[in-house]
Amino acid sequence: MSPVTYAVRVADDPADREACFTVRKEVFVVEQGVPQEIEYDAHDTDAVHVLAVREDGLPLGTGRLLYGEAAAAKTDGDPSVGSLGRLAVTREARGLGVGAALVRAIEDAARARGLAAVDLHAQTHALGFYERLGYVPYGPEFPDAGMPHRAMRRAL
Repeated sequence: MSPVTYAVRVADDPADREACFTVRKEVFVVEQGVPQEIEYDAHDTDAVHVLAVREDGLPLGTGRLLYGEAAAAKTDGDPSVGSLGRLAVTREARGLGVGAALVRAIEDAARARGLAAVDLHAQTHALGFYERLGYVPYGPEFPDAGMPHRAMRRAL
C-alpha cells in the first residue's frame, strides 16, 4: 500500500471553507457529539482556516487561527498571541501526520501576522500530541462543550 499524499493550504476560497466546515461537522458534531450551534461561531468569518487535502481532493483535516480582537478572550487579551482552534482530522487520516502539519501551518500563519505565540484549548486526551509539538499546558482543567480541556501555549 502506498503512502497517502496530501497538501496543507490556507482555505481562501469558498469551496475550501466549506470543506473545512464539513470536516469539523464530521469530527466534532457527529463523532464527538458537540452541538452544531456551538461548533460554528462568528469567528469563522474572519479566522484563518487551513485545510489538508489528499491528492485526489478529499479533505482530511482542518484548523483555524484567531488573532487580534477575535483571540482576546482566549489569550487573556494579549494581542501578540494567536489562538489555534477547531483542529480536526478525519478518522481515516489519523496517524498520517495531518494534525501536526495543520498545527505547523497555523503557526506559519501566526508568524506571518507578527504573533509571538499561539495558545490553544486542548481536549485533555490530546495533551501529549500538543506537547510533542512544543506546547506547554498552563492553568487548571476546564470543561468546554462538555469535555475536559487544558490551556496550552507555544512561543514562536
